[in-house]
Amino acid sequence: MEQKGETPFRTARGYEIADDKKGAVTSSMEDYLEMIYRICLKKGYARVGMLSSMLNVKPSSASKMIFKLSGTGYIKYDRYGIIMLTDKGGAYGKYLLQRHNIIENFLSFLGSGDAFKETELIEHSLSERTVKNLDALLGFIKECGLTEKWQKKQDV
Repeated sequence: MEQKGETPFRTARGYEIADDKKGAVTSSMEDYLEMIYRICLKKGYARVGMLSSMLNVKPSSASKMIFKLSGTGYIKYDRYGIIMLTDKGGAYGKYLLQRHNIIENFLSFLGSGDAFKETELIEHSLSERTVKNLDALLGFIKECGLTEKWQKKQDV
């Protein structure tokens, strides 16, 4: 039972459902937007086949997600199968890629076993502020010359 002034506890799925009701972008949508952004950086556009291949999903699954995303204002999808990011989608895709890189760099610095996989699993759960703080902390550690000290601690 929730006490007045206390934050209610929820399961991880409970938080996702609450965010979904607020119209938040889902983790899957973020994965697709990040990949569309990555592809568009190289090719200037994306296609369903490219996405399904890069994300290891069936083309039908990618098509369903593209249909969902086309209603969000993040992408434009034409009848010839070309997927383009809108300005809004490009800005969000850029943030998603930066977030991914910051988290992966931080986890690599910590000596995490599989920093890429762990990043994929946790990146959707962290707030923008937390990501900025991780980036600032890693920068601070490097700036202060503490990298070697940390690496020696790990070798123990």
